[in-house]
Amino acid sequence: MRDKPTRRASDTDGAAGRTDWDRIATLGDAEIAAAVADDPDAAPLDIDWSRAEVVMPPRKVPVSIRLDTDVLDYFKHEGAGYQSRINAVLRSYMAARIARESGD
Repeated sequence: MRDKPTRRASDTDGAAGRTDWDRIATLGDAEIAAAVADDPDAAPLDIDWSRAEVVMPPRKVPVSIRLDTDVLDYFKHEGAGYQSRINAVLRSYMAARIARESGD
């Protein structure tokens, strides 16, 4: 066991962040645009959504399937959404088989 108890930090601890909000408030649009342009992690926001289509996911059907324990454990070990990941793997397999059968 630890000698010191674990405690949570809260907003009331008085620990100030390192952001200089006064400097941020004085930045103009051109300065912000230049900073974004210089940031390698900034993703471009010029996506054209005018031709976007709403695609409804296919209806899911509840089934009972028997899987090997190690296979199920592998997918569950990655956390929540394991059934969706199993579905994605099966869909990928299906798409590969269809492509092979159609000669693509």
